[in-house]
Amino acid sequence: MSEPVEVTDNNAASRYEATVEGTLAILEYQRSSSRVTLIHTNVPTALEGRGVGSALARLALDDARARGIEVVPTCPFVAAYIRRHPEYLDTVQPDHRAKLAAEG
Repeated sequence: MSEPVEVTDNNAASRYEATVEGTLAILEYQRSSSRVTLIHTNVPTALEGRGVGSALARLALDDARARGIEVVPTCPFVAAYIRRHPEYLDTVQPDHRAKLAAEG
């Protein structure tokens, strides 16, 4: 993808959003004061393979790290992203960290 994907946190809708060429991609979450559960990523077919899902996952993980909260990656895409980018393992809640390693 030639241009960086801009991702925003739509806190009211509990999701991170990226709009590329008028098409919306999302990563839904549930957040508390100590944890964020990353639930589901939806990247429309027209945007697949352009780094949009990775941009959503990266911002969500960076945001959790900045907030000092643990990540529970129930979304298979986010779990796979973390396995490919182990620098984010420290953000994952310890029980789920072991599960990611076992699945990888």
